[in-house]
Amino acid sequence: MLKGFFHVPKAVNEPVKAYRPGSPEKEAVLAAYNAMWNAQVDVPLYIGSEEIRTGNTKNMSAPHDHKHVVGTYHLAEKKHVDMAIENALAAKDAWADLAWEQRAAIFLKAAELIAGPYRARINAATMIAQSKTVFQAEIDAACELIDFLRFNVEFMTQIYNDQPKSNSDMWNRLEYRPLEGFVYAITPFNFTAIAANLPASAAMMGNVVIWKPSDSQVFSAKVIIDVFKEAGVPDGVINVVFGDAAMISNTIFDHADFAGIHFTGSTHVFKDIFKTIGNNIDKYKTYPRIVGETGGKDFIVAHPSADVKQVVTGIARGAFEFQGQKCSAASRGYIPQSLWPAVKEQLIADVKSMKMGSPADFSNFVTAVIHEGSFDKLASYIDQAKKDKDAEIIIGGNYDKSVGYFIEPTVIVTTNPHYATMETELFGPVMTIYVYDDNKWSETLKLVDETSPYALTGAVFSQDRYALAEATEVLKNAAGNFYINDKPTGAVVGMQPFGGARASGTNDKAGSALNLLRWVSPRTIKETFVTPTDYRYPFLGE
Repeated sequence: MLKGFFHVPKAVNEPVKAYRPGSPEKEAVLAAYNAMWNAQVDVPLYIGSEEIRTGNTKNMSAPHDHKHVVGTYHLAEKKHVDMAIENALAAKDAWADLAWEQRAAIFLKAAELIAGPYRARINAATMIAQSKTVFQAEIDAACELIDFLRFNVEFMTQIYNDQPKSNSDMWNRLEYRPLEGFVYAITPFNFTAIAANLPASAAMMGNVVIWKPSDSQVFSAKVIIDVFKEAGVPDGVINVVFGDAAMISNTIFDHADFAGIHFTGSTHVFKDIFKTIGNNIDKYKTYPRIVGETGGKDFIVAHPSADVKQVVTGIARGAFEFQGQKCSAASRGYIPQSLWPAVKEQLIADVKSMKMGSPADFSNFVTAVIHEGSFDKLASYIDQAKKDKDAEIIIGGNYDKSVGYFIEPTVIVTTNPHYATMETELFGPVMTIYVYDDNKWSETLKLVDETSPYALTGAVFSQDRYALAEATEVLKNAAGNFYINDKPTGAVVGMQPFGGARASGTNDKAGSALNLLRWVSPRTIKETFVTPTDYRYPFLGE
């Protein structure tokens, strides 16, 4: 076995490619897109060393062309989930005992595979299956995923290097053991990087994982699996199952060796999971780690001193990139009366200039929402806003699902700060704005804080430092990621650790060492060099 204190390559954020006309990256991603669009992929379950095809399949389609099938994936039965747990536990000891630098090498290799030979493929898969523009796919599926892998390796070494004080007669050591059991990762449709990071971060710290991707993300999940396999993740370390979420989860939560869950998804699902784990607590060998990032009702609040163009750009990008399908997307805005005429005029002009259609056309800023259920929900809220007296749609408001699930970027203005779309998470390209009196800045900040049960992201725009300081203080619990003079989206690994509290999750900050610490169980080791041989202390001499 090698001996030494090893230094991993310094983590750096992956540069985002621009995909300008005629660029080699544009040609490469379009070639991958067309090849994958015209092929058919069959995605099995990945359990231990086996690829299992159950014969019970579902189709995978593109949201922007939902009649076009790009492949199928196989659904697990309960016996397959049991098999995944057995294989994970069988692989656990060898993986946990593997030297940390060997685990690090695997995930550093995965990062380089994505940066190089898999870049066009993973971006194209995300464009097809999740209807992301090429730029949104690039910053997610390529750059953020690469960053997660590189920085997590660096964070892992920092954690292992954090040791207690010792002195001449004793040596104190802190050992960061993987959890005793297996980890369950449930990942969402909207970020390919999150889908990979949730199982990978736990596995990197020596844990074995059962991973259930979203049904709407299996197409790009297959590319992640291919990368992990080529990078050298051993059989049984990350087992992948698809199918009925309730059956899979209940089977896992009923097992004595369940040791933790890494979750990103809806708030109500996470609350149900939390409740189930609590009800099952007597079944488990250890107290399971519960890590979740859930919903948001993220805000933009502008002070009367704010720059109009900055505010409008923050709204346009924050609310409508990836059709508003980000937990961090701006969905409620508070604009002062003095700025509103100029903000309104510029915002309408900007939104009118946005093109909508397939991500294969690089001139489109907006594409389709993820599936029919999302489309129908969004359409119902838009229809209601057309009827309500305290709401006005100033731009957008149209929708069409004949070819793809297309919702126009829509801006609602309300006179009611507690209007439904100011409080309800919609997860789509709908922004609601409340116009407040300039002299009610402080009252508006309190309104922002108290309106939503969520606390994920938020942004304040102002050129007044006193106003910024006040907003930062008043809204300290309203957002885990707080932005000053910028949109509330786009957290970068290693720069803005991501996560929120309240109904938005456990705030364990993906993209930082804080998250990795959740996947280890520390053991303190004290070694005494000259051991006492008499129980008597000096004070007993009297």
